[in-house]
Amino acid sequence: MPESDDALLITLDRESRTPLAVQLADALRAAAAAGQLRAGDRLPSTRTLASHLKVSRTVTAAAYDQLLAEGWIVGKHGSGTYVTTAPPGSSPVPADRSRADAPEQDVVSLELGRPWVGGLDRAAWRRAWRSAADSDPLVRHHPAGLPEYREAVAEHLLRHRGLTIRGGLATEAVLATGGTSAAVAELAVSVFRPGDTVAVEEPGYQRAVEALRAAGVQVLPAPLDRDGILVDQIPSGIRAVYCSPAHQYPLGSRLPAARRVALVERARREGWLIIEDDYDGELRYDVAPLPLLAALAPDVVVHLGTTSKILTPTLGAGWLVAPPEVAGTLLAYRERTGTGPAPAGQRVLVELARNGDLGRHLRRLRRELSERRVLVVETLRSAGIPVLGDDAGSHVVVLLPSVEKERAAVRQATRLGVRMDGLERHHTGPSRWHGVAVGYTACSRDQLISVLPPLIDLLTT
Repeated sequence: MPESDDALLITLDRESRTPLAVQLADALRAAAAAGQLRAGDRLPSTRTLASHLKVSRTVTAAAYDQLLAEGWIVGKHGSGTYVTTAPPGSSPVPADRSRADAPEQDVVSLELGRPWVGGLDRAAWRRAWRSAADSDPLVRHHPAGLPEYREAVAEHLLRHRGLTIRGGLATEAVLATGGTSAAVAELAVSVFRPGDTVAVEEPGYQRAVEALRAAGVQVLPAPLDRDGILVDQIPSGIRAVYCSPAHQYPLGSRLPAARRVALVERARREGWLIIEDDYDGELRYDVAPLPLLAALAPDVVVHLGTTSKILTPTLGAGWLVAPPEVAGTLLAYRERTGTGPAPAGQRVLVELARNGDLGRHLRRLRRELSERRVLVVETLRSAGIPVLGDDAGSHVVVLLPSVEKERAAVRQATRLGVRMDGLERHHTGPSRWHGVAVGYTACSRDQLISVLPPLIDLLTT
């Protein structure tokens, strides 16, 4: 609801024996019941409302105090008074699209792949957006991405992933994308052709699978063991293989060096591409990560990265480093279709990097998530629950003996107010791996601590 006084449409009966403050509180409840007030709406100040209703400010303050005591409005220092939830008996109001992604109250998310947005320095975040807005509006399309963004990404890859961009300026070798899923979708319609076959890790990232299938590309499963993709079991006759060697999604393993070499050798021998999804490669807590496949074999590797896991999906910004012929084909597609990633998020990342805020955030992120991972792993293992996954990323995996056990665990977690991912949904075909992924980034640390005991109970029953 806007702060407009007229929007309230409140009438007080001065002849009634019911105190005016009680009438006002009742009227505000009725406004919520009718859908006139919704959770998140800002109420007028007590002074403004008193002036509008032509009553003493004591009346409006008393009404607000009552509603604050009941818990359905809250005062925020320096900001105002807000509706937190509709009072009991309110009619349900259809959620508008702008609220569709808001987390429900009292639901703890242990979902896979969520970022730690609570760790963002909000002052730095606002500063970056303001600085980005100071740039002049664009007058032409930048199909490869903004040059300053591509330079910032090249510096980021060098500092945090050890990748030296070869073959010229960073603005010639790095392409902006809308994220890893968007990059796969673009590759599917520009580099690949309907009927081409791409092997994808099984279990693996199903959004990539669906992006490929939407373009008419056939997807074949590439099986894994606990160390990652089994190179000798990748199907023959493929156009490419999609994998996440730094931190396998969702099992969490790191592909050993010998397999990386074998994967590259087979790709060169059989003439296919390797799509390396480095979705959270910056999040490593034990030792330095192994070199990227893109550093080992830039001639056959398409490297993908994203800001969604280290910052937030709000930016819609990612990157791609590819062999020249692949990058050229993708750029030609963007030129023909007038498509490409939105520049707003690119500008914000440039400002975060320029001011050093990106580096500070990554240091803070690694420190916090490392501590959270230790908490989760030690708590589960002390209860006799084995944990799968490298010392990296934002989740661990607990294997279960059957898909039925997995489904039961997910259902029970939902009843407890906990969102958790099962491994079944990460398969293209029938489940080969059964268990749950326990994410530790989307919730607060207090929520994480409080939810671990009931989680242990449901995993051990």
